[in-house]
Amino acid sequence: MLNFEWYWVFLMLPLPWVCRYLLPASKSREDAALRVPFLQDFNSVTVSSLRVRKNKLLFWLAMLAWLLLLVAASRPQWLGDPVELPVTGRDLMMAVDLSGSMEIEDFFVGGKQVDRLTATKIVAGEFIERRVGDRLGLILFGRQAYLQTPLTFDRETVKSLLFESVIGLAGKETAIGDAIGLAVKRFRETKAYNAQNKKLTDGTQDQILILLTDGANTAGEVEPVKAAELAAKEGLKIYTLGIGADEMMVRSLFGTRRVNPSADLDEDTLKAIAEKTGGRYFRARDTEGLENIYRLLDDLEPVAKESKNFRPKTALYPWPLIIALVLAALILTVSSLRR
Repeated sequence: MLNFEWYWVFLMLPLPWVCRYLLPASKSREDAALRVPFLQDFNSVTVSSLRVRKNKLLFWLAMLAWLLLLVAASRPQWLGDPVELPVTGRDLMMAVDLSGSMEIEDFFVGGKQVDRLTATKIVAGEFIERRVGDRLGLILFGRQAYLQTPLTFDRETVKSLLFESVIGLAGKETAIGDAIGLAVKRFRETKAYNAQNKKLTDGTQDQILILLTDGANTAGEVEPVKAAELAAKEGLKIYTLGIGADEMMVRSLFGTRRVNPSADLDEDTLKAIAEKTGGRYFRARDTEGLENIYRLLDDLEPVAKESKNFRPKTALYPWPLIIALVLAALILTVSSLRR
C-alpha cells in the first residue's frame, strides 16, 4: 500500500496563492510601445486568445509541478507485505580452534574418517542454520585469535566463513585465553553501541560464547581462567566443548598400536571456564556426541518463540521529484522563448 510519512507537508499546497495575494506584483514596463497606423490588419483577437491559452497551460503546469514537489517532500513510500521476523535478543559467538591438532583424523562422518575440524564444520554448520533469530558471530583462534565474523543475523555468511577456515590459519598453537578475551571485547563494544543508540529497549541481552577446542592453552597473552573471570563480570556465559577421541589405532614401523589422541586436552581448565561464567562443559568423543551436544545447546539456549512483524519500505520520492523538475525546466524554457 501507498503511505506518506509526512502528511503535514500538504498543508503547504495553497502557499503559491498566499504569496500571490500578499506580495506586491512586479510593475509592468510601459515605456516601450509600438504604434502603427494599420493595427486593424493584425488579428489581435486570435493572438490574444492564443496567449491566454498559453498562460493557462503554463499556470496549470506550474501547479502540477508544485503538487509533485509536495508529494516528493512528504516522503511517499510503498509498504510491502508484512514479514515475520523471529527475535530473541541473544548474541551468540562461536570460537573454533584451528590449531595443528585439529587435523587428527579421529572422527567419522558417513562412514568416512575425517579430521576434527571437518566434523566440527558439519555439525556446527547445522547448528548455525537452526539459530533463527539469534545474532551470530565467529572467532577463529590458534596461536592468535581473530574475529572472522562480527555479530550478524546473516547465518549463511557465518556458516560460509566457518567452512572456508583451514587448520593452521591462525597458527599451530592454542590461545584459549585470547579467544575469550576477544569475545569479551566484542560483546562489550556491542553492548556500548546498543546502549548509545538505544537499541536495547526490552530487558538485557543474552550473551553466549561457545568455545570449541581439542587441546590446552599453549599461547597467548591472557590466562584462560583470568579471561573467564573477566567474562563473568561482563555477564558473558561460556559453554566449553572439548573434542577428540579417547583412543585410536595408529600404524607404525612396529605394527599397530593404540594411542590416546586427546592426551593434551585440558579438561580441568575448560570446566573451570564454564563454571566461572555459569555455563557448562561438554565432552565430544565422536561425531554423534558432538551432534548431541549442539542439540543440548539448543535446549539450554532455545531459539526464538516470539516474533515481530516487519513491512519492507520502498522510497518513491525520486519519481515525483524528477517529474516536477522536468516540468519546471519546461516552463522556464517556454517563458524564455516568449521573451
